[in-house]
Amino acid sequence: MKGKKGLGFLESHFAEKKKEYMKWEVYMRVFTGLVLIFTAPYCAGLTDPQDVMAINNLYVSLGYPPLQGWLLVGGDPCVDLWQGVECVFSNITAIKLSNANLGGVLGDSLQFFGSVIEIDLSNNHIGGSIPSALPVTLRILSLSANNLTGSIPPSLSTLTQLLDLSLHNNNLSGGIPDAFRQLNVLTNLDLSTNNLSGQLPPSLGNLSSLTTLHLQDNKLSGFLDVLQALPLQDLDITNNVFSGPIPAKLLTIPTFRKDGNPFNTTPILPPQAAPPQSVAWAPSPGGRLWRHMNGPSSSRTATSEEARKFFTSKTITWISVAGVSVVIALLLCLLLSRCCRAKKKDENSKKHYIDAHEDSSVRPKYGESALQQSNQMETVPNEAIVKPLDRNGLNKRRMGTIPKLHDEHAIDMRRIDENSVYKRDHETDMTDMNEEILPPPPPPAPLPVHKAILNPVTTSRRPVNSINSSAAKAFTVAALQQHTNSFSQENFIGAGVLGSVYRAELPDGKVLAVKKLENTAFRQQSDEDFFELVSNISKLRHPNVVELVGYCSEHGQRLLVYEYCINGSLHDALHIDDEIHQKLSWNGRIRVALGAARALEYLHEVCQPPVVHRNFKSANLLLDEKLEIHVSDCGLAPVLSSASVSQMSGSLLNAYGYGAPEFDSGTYTYQSDVYSFGVVLLELLTGRKSYDRSQPRGEQYLVRWAVPKLHDIDSLSRMVDPSLHGAYPKKSLSRFADIISSCLQREPEFRPPISEIVQELLQMI
Repeated sequence: MKGKKGLGFLESHFAEKKKEYMKWEVYMRVFTGLVLIFTAPYCAGLTDPQDVMAINNLYVSLGYPPLQGWLLVGGDPCVDLWQGVECVFSNITAIKLSNANLGGVLGDSLQFFGSVIEIDLSNNHIGGSIPSALPVTLRILSLSANNLTGSIPPSLSTLTQLLDLSLHNNNLSGGIPDAFRQLNVLTNLDLSTNNLSGQLPPSLGNLSSLTTLHLQDNKLSGFLDVLQALPLQDLDITNNVFSGPIPAKLLTIPTFRKDGNPFNTTPILPPQAAPPQSVAWAPSPGGRLWRHMNGPSSSRTATSEEARKFFTSKTITWISVAGVSVVIALLLCLLLSRCCRAKKKDENSKKHYIDAHEDSSVRPKYGESALQQSNQMETVPNEAIVKPLDRNGLNKRRMGTIPKLHDEHAIDMRRIDENSVYKRDHETDMTDMNEEILPPPPPPAPLPVHKAILNPVTTSRRPVNSINSSAAKAFTVAALQQHTNSFSQENFIGAGVLGSVYRAELPDGKVLAVKKLENTAFRQQSDEDFFELVSNISKLRHPNVVELVGYCSEHGQRLLVYEYCINGSLHDALHIDDEIHQKLSWNGRIRVALGAARALEYLHEVCQPPVVHRNFKSANLLLDEKLEIHVSDCGLAPVLSSASVSQMSGSLLNAYGYGAPEFDSGTYTYQSDVYSFGVVLLELLTGRKSYDRSQPRGEQYLVRWAVPKLHDIDSLSRMVDPSLHGAYPKKSLSRFADIISSCLQREPEFRPPISEIVQELLQMI
């Protein structure tokens, strides 16, 4: 019995040990599986989709350079070790392509890099302007020794982690923006060898870590007081136009180069130390002429005996003759000048009298002779903007515009040879537009825009007076610069694929939104194309479409002026602004969806010809004070479909989850807008972003995560935005999910027309 009990004990003991080993084996398998799951993305090394999109767009903007490993489609920068690209796990952290013989432009894709720390594209041939938006993660930015033009963007203020900024040896112009207030860690700043002008901005004094500052070979002016508190070790300001005394603290900098500036460094001497003045001959005109020719040192050292020898009777006679000759010559010049003025005044008076009484149907319009010589204009509009006077006292004429002045004195000033003015204006290089964007030196301020309604004149063959002046006003760059505080950072609203948007306040208190279009978007567009675009947009009139108030086209610069919506975009309301988010009840979201659908219905089915939006997303749906929807960027599809922008805009739509499946093949139809509309409805339903990299990998793209759950009532209920707290009818939720599902069909022909969606939403109100 004892043996049997011992055997039973051993068997039970081994059975327990076996169960324990099996448990540990299960635990190890589970642990191994979890390790593989969580490390698979890093082992695979797949680059983040947003970084891939950004670098592909950069590749297009640079003109497809022959770089090792770089591909437009199908490549992976981190896995394939693209030339100059450095990664940490799945994120691109550096792009180093110095001396790579790059051309093209930078484009607008740099801002979409999520983790890039260093960008070095120095010593290449890159042209265009510096992008208005840059990645906020940047620590080192080097674009030196390229062909960059335009101005330094004020958006530098967002780069709070920037350590090193090098832009030297380019063709940058305008002033240095006042954008350094938050750049407390910047240690090296090199803006040398450009065409920068104006004074140093006050925010330079906030660069508490700056040790190296190079500003040489520019046209900078003013005083250096703003630099005296900085911990500089290397300062180079040679070959500028700085004036005033040099602060004493700057003279203690170990490396300080200052030659080539008109500094006021002459000490003020006390009265007793002043050199003796010659009184024997200085008062006479002849004496002044002699002193100038022989230099001041001669007059100081001349003795009284030498002066007596000089003033012989013969010398005095010649000096007197020379003085009389000079006086006679001056009198003759004065007399001739008065005669010419009198003759000019008589001619102007006679011309004014003839112009006032001559039949308007017979006599040519003011400025017609100059325009006829160009063989480009058919008609001349009657009104134009009065622009600031230039140095000669004449209004500069841009795009061939002929200002209409408001008083007779101003008209007399403008009655000059128009043929010569027209020729001068059109021979001027109009490529450098950025001097208009940055504050000019003291010219008179332009007239308020509300007093300057015009039909602008263009040098294109198509007259621009076809644009309805009552629907779209023409603004000058100077006026928009004034209303936006020189496009300052505090007035910056946001940036998109076509350009940046700024807040503008008119003198009468009205607030507008100014869209500053990037040059890349209009590189292949003529003035005629732009004015036709403005004309078409100005005809779009609907309560749910953002109204185009005006436009500006000067020196190659294109801007669109829209009505301003005080509550921002639907994207901000859903994902950023908690206050407005809480105001979006279930019924409020249905009204938002209905407003957006009505806007698309108007574009697709009412407008003739129909208008496709092509960039429909929550960031382009704006909310007014009543939380009513106004769709922006309507009518800009021709620009988005151009070769220079199509690839980028399509990649952005796909990257952020708004792009319809057919867009991968390069086709975009009205039903593609319906698909994007369905994505916006999903945002309204869930409160989630269309693409959110902070979510788990399987939930980052909203459509992929949400569509399979739309027909499961339990999953659907769990998907609804938690901020609604269940305050919605179950029947309404189910119907809304059905609408979303129909919009997000993969095949375009299976998606309903937008008018049917409007009717469905109306039944839900």
